[in-house]
Amino acid sequence: MPPQSTTTISAPVAASMLAEIWGALDGPQAALSGVRLEGGGALPSVFAVSDLAQASVAAAGLAVAELAASGGALPALACDRRLASMWFSSSLRGQGWAPPPLWDSVAGDYRSADGWIRLHTNAPHHRAAALQVLGLDVQQASREQVAEAVARWNAGELETAIVGNQGCAAEMRSQSQWAGHPQGQAVAAEPLVAHRAFDAGWRRTVPADPVRPLAGVRVLDLTRVLAGPTATRFLAAFGAEVLRIDPASWNEPGVVPEMTLGKRCAHLDLRQPEGRSALEQLLAQADVLVHGYRSQALEDLGLGAARRRQLNPALVDVALDAYGWSGPWAGRRGFDSLVQMSSGIADAGMRLLGRDKPTPLPVQALDHATGYLMAASALRGLARRQQAGQGCEYRLSLARTGQLLAAHLPQGAEPAFAAEQAGDVDAAEENTVWGPARRLRAPLSITGIPMRWDLPASPLRSAPAQWR
Repeated sequence: MPPQSTTTISAPVAASMLAEIWGALDGPQAALSGVRLEGGGALPSVFAVSDLAQASVAAAGLAVAELAASGGALPALACDRRLASMWFSSSLRGQGWAPPPLWDSVAGDYRSADGWIRLHTNAPHHRAAALQVLGLDVQQASREQVAEAVARWNAGELETAIVGNQGCAAEMRSQSQWAGHPQGQAVAAEPLVAHRAFDAGWRRTVPADPVRPLAGVRVLDLTRVLAGPTATRFLAAFGAEVLRIDPASWNEPGVVPEMTLGKRCAHLDLRQPEGRSALEQLLAQADVLVHGYRSQALEDLGLGAARRRQLNPALVDVALDAYGWSGPWAGRRGFDSLVQMSSGIADAGMRLLGRDKPTPLPVQALDHATGYLMAASALRGLARRQQAGQGCEYRLSLARTGQLLAAHLPQGAEPAFAAEQAGDVDAAEENTVWGPARRLRAPLSITGIPMRWDLPASPLRSAPAQWR
């Protein structure tokens, strides 16, 4: 059972989740008493999605408060349940414009000969991988053609074929099937947040600016949709200098305006010696690295964990994987929607709500929650570096966050949140290259430490690959 919290709260499930998260981060348990988890209501789901939203955002906020306190009294912290849940969907409100659609035209759930399967085709190479297996035209195939082709396959066989072709797909499994699957068993045995520390000889420092506790902290961002960018967006909100690196081939137009808030975005070709050399220089000067490449990718580039520690012993190294760090699927390509299918979340929603098709969570909750846990990990690592002179390594996965959600059942039905109102959106205007925008109000309130961003969202590859 997770440790019990003394948090002032009207939602005990969120309190239990927060205590478990904070314990997984080795946070001082006494700090929980200063957290207020405010508000009622919930997103519609058979899972405790709003509890997860509130708990994960609060955990990241608590890590900010601890770092800012630098051993002294922690500032008071409150997390708004409704706003935290809304941030799990979208924070951006374009004024007279909207980002492109989030999903590729053939991405989604399809009925197979023996069940259901989800195809993730947002990236062009992932779309090509799936449609090649189905024998369809990569550019011109319609949803109807994909549905007809998928219906001729058993879901598990199609999943294997697409993954084997370097694509992304997931058969819908039940929670019991996942519990008996070798990968489900491996994930169940992993900690929520795996971490270890290394002596770095770091000299104790205190935040230079108590109002912006991450001012002067350099965060190198090697992540893509959505968990990693959520983490680095959060760190930018408290003053961190975030530099995101992408290759020339990558784009995610539907989420760039949402996720690049507060960051500068640059380009490096890591396949070339000069690109790797430039990244090594950035790493040597970074305080935090947040990366979501598949587990072997950086190793294959000569930038594995040992090399990163050699370059920067004091680095706080935070890594994300989709399906976990052990087991037969360790390193498998994956996204939130696929993990929900694999792990039984979509099946449970379908059965418990009496639906006739997969019923996932109302938001990409595994992505967003894991992102806030990654941010909390980075902050705990910075605190540990201050306190003990150590560099740290943290590992998290979407699948393990899914297990946290599944283990904390909601306590009875809660009313749906009220519809968005004008007062939910901050009055400040964000001047982006796409047009003016506004953001939801911050879901966190930390006494004396505002959650705000110094830079508007910006396009990928729009800044030089160097620290300011």
